[in-house]
Amino acid sequence: MRKHRTPEQWQTLVDQQRASGLSAPQFCKQEKIGYASFCNWRKRLSDPSTDESSGPGEADFLDLSSLMGNSPSSGPGWNIVLSLGNGVELRLSQNG
Repeated sequence: MRKHRTPEQWQTLVDQQRASGLSAPQFCKQEKIGYASFCNWRKRLSDPSTDESSGPGEADFLDLSSLMGNSPSSGPGWNIVLSLGNGVELRLSQNG
């Protein structure tokens, strides 16, 4: 039976292999992990261009402090909608 692992679990295994001093094939044999799967995840986790959370040209961080205004007289008035995918949205509003 195949075991489904999360990206976090694969990252832990990759870190453990690096710290173990064993080669990847030796580590996979010892841990009963498929070598091809291990190599695929190791590459996937080390290559930020394959990150599914952000596509080309998208920022990982957006500074929203400019929306706050520099003076108390600028007042509220911002409304932020983050589309997280699969129809999920996070809506932020400021009242009064």
